[in-house]
Amino acid sequence: MDLLPVIDTGKFSAHLRRRGLRLDSREVLITKFNGSKEAKDFTLPPNCQGFGRIHHFRRFQGDNWPSNSLPIDPALKALQLPPRDMLLVQVFQNAICSWRCWYCFVDFDLLSANPRFSEFKTCEQILDLYLAEPERPLVIDLSGGQPDLVPEWGYWFYQELIKRSLSDQVYLWTDDNLSNDYLWRFLKPEQINELARSTHYGRVGCFKGYDPFSFRFNTKAAPELFKQQFHLMRRLVDSGFDVFGYATFTNSTDVDIRQHMRVFVDRLQEEVHELFPLRTVPLRITRFSPTKGRMTSDEERAIEIQKVAVEAWTEELEGRFTVDIRKRSITEQRINNR
Repeated sequence: MDLLPVIDTGKFSAHLRRRGLRLDSREVLITKFNGSKEAKDFTLPPNCQGFGRIHHFRRFQGDNWPSNSLPIDPALKALQLPPRDMLLVQVFQNAICSWRCWYCFVDFDLLSANPRFSEFKTCEQILDLYLAEPERPLVIDLSGGQPDLVPEWGYWFYQELIKRSLSDQVYLWTDDNLSNDYLWRFLKPEQINELARSTHYGRVGCFKGYDPFSFRFNTKAAPELFKQQFHLMRRLVDSGFDVFGYATFTNSTDVDIRQHMRVFVDRLQEEVHELFPLRTVPLRITRFSPTKGRMTSDEERAIEIQKVAVEAWTEELEGRFTVDIRKRSITEQRINNR
């Protein structure tokens, strides 16, 4: 397998943060979707003057795949809405990311602070665009990119929701690829606590692979950073966040896949929380317009290998948790005082 040079995550993250944030004016570099490859896959055209998109989150991922209850169940619980299998969510993306996952549905041009596909916006301006839409989902997803390169974005956005008396009417969700500790480095403890205490805020962190090799294959980052994901997720749990996990199980090889998956689930239980596997959803990777032209033969094979990996994941959970525990809603798997 011919791997690209390893990304220097620390150096690249610092570089992109400088390009993606204007701290004094509280502006964040936001993706503009018009003309992008990503927009070709949208069910609905971009909204909010091109800076937003409506995403349909669906539980069903396909036969023999675990259902995806994120962010459906956390949002419905917070908003006190009845169960459903599909949820419309307003998505905004920041225009920087320090990793280059081969399966990412976002054009790499939309991850590199490219001025052709991005503009600086304040949270006030973003919310103005959202409120100007005739039909508005009650869930807003701050996605990317990697939002935690500018963790101020989530905090400023939450503050703006409070200012407009929307913090109890809108559920705010943020994505995180577990690549850095900027949340604790750049937010004050009292700001973190305020976000963590909110009943209408949740977040998800994505584990990029199930072992160091698959992590390296997926992200193009140093395999040593695989273990950092567990440490960062544990910090999020200890900080009191209503936090959940995604996992991508693509790899270029299926050698010893069940043993590797067993160790992965061990680490989730031992290093994050005993119940955290039940708060983690394996994401099914499919082909998107931005990925079709950049996929190698190894990556084509990885689409098939993930099926074996998710079988191993399911077997691990069935062997560790009773049926009654597994049947609980993902929001009922208690990992802190939330």
